[in-house]
Amino acid sequence: MNNPFKNSTLLKHPGILVTLILIIAMLIWGFWPKPIMVEVVKVKKAPLTVSIQEDGRTRVIDRYVITSPINGMTCRMHLKVGDTVTQGQNLLNISPLESQVLDARSRAQAQAQVSVANSALQAAKQQVVLAKANAKLASDKLKRYKPLLAKGLISQEAFDETKTAALTTQSQQRSATFAVEVAQFELQSAKTILNYSAAQPHNNNLERVPVNSPINGKILKVARKCEGPVITGEALLEVGDPTALEVEVDVLSADAVKIKPGMKVLFDRWGGLQPLEGVVRVIEPVGFTKVSALGVEEQRVWVICDFTSATQEWQRLGDGYRVEAQFILWQQDDVLQIPSSALFRYKDGWAVFKNVNNTAIRQEVKVGQRNGLSVQILSGLVEGESIINHPSDAVENNKTTKTRINN
Repeated sequence: MNNPFKNSTLLKHPGILVTLILIIAMLIWGFWPKPIMVEVVKVKKAPLTVSIQEDGRTRVIDRYVITSPINGMTCRMHLKVGDTVTQGQNLLNISPLESQVLDARSRAQAQAQVSVANSALQAAKQQVVLAKANAKLASDKLKRYKPLLAKGLISQEAFDETKTAALTTQSQQRSATFAVEVAQFELQSAKTILNYSAAQPHNNNLERVPVNSPINGKILKVARKCEGPVITGEALLEVGDPTALEVEVDVLSADAVKIKPGMKVLFDRWGGLQPLEGVVRVIEPVGFTKVSALGVEEQRVWVICDFTSATQEWQRLGDGYRVEAQFILWQQDDVLQIPSSALFRYKDGWAVFKNVNNTAIRQEVKVGQRNGLSVQILSGLVEGESIINHPSDAVENNKTTKTRINN
């Protein structure tokens, strides 16, 4: 019987046969399902804290802005920021404003006003002399008419006219005297304008208004250090007690509704080794618009907090120091949890992939609180189970897996 493979080309050329077998083996190896490399984590119980973190800054609770009570000239400021002051201590003095410097035209006008006032005074004095003479004449005439009236030599009407004339001249005399006083004051006013000028030497006896500290504390801000004019209400200094501090934190309005007065706050990154503790005192009822670093307008709200840590722990802080506030919304010590990166959406809920004997098994779970990094598991998993972290699109149910070893 003839062998069909006796004259076969493959038997005559064994190299071709070997190559064909290798190609088939490589194809089988290439299309054979390979396990997917995954990262595996354990379901554990540990403390879980849900919080809101925002930057804040300290500020003095009672801050006093000292303003100028009058228009005047302040003296040179010798106090500096950080200097300690006591209640009632004189901080600075304010002198009255100096007169303007008279130019040639203004000085000539002032000199002319002095001459006019001097002439008016002389005229008023002459009017006094005339009024005195008229008054004496009327008085002498009245004295002569009195015995004549008694004897019936003159009528009552003539006597009354003489008496009225005497009273009138006396009033005119008093009026002329007052006119002299007015003329004297006008002359004095004209001389004052001429004599008192900023070009004249300073009078060291000028009255000064003292400005005193309202509290015991320290200088927080010096608005002006050099001597110069100020107006009423202009800010000069700010004083406060840096040992009485509070923290102001601006948070998103959507987060502010979750914060309540009395809520616990932790202050990190303030410069110390341990975080400081505090409590929310008030959430302001009015929001404001703030543009973020990305150029997005945000509605934010001020939240005011007080320190509850021992005073000596935060006394190194001052006004305007930066802190990082962490508002504790929810906290438990023994919580079943997994990384948030292990979750994925499935149907209308959440699910994870358990790693059972190097096989991915999809498991639906019910989640609770989450803080961005970890999530609370209410049902679906137990402590110690292995789950796949960061599952990729290649991970499917019942898919073979291989655990990645992290160095």
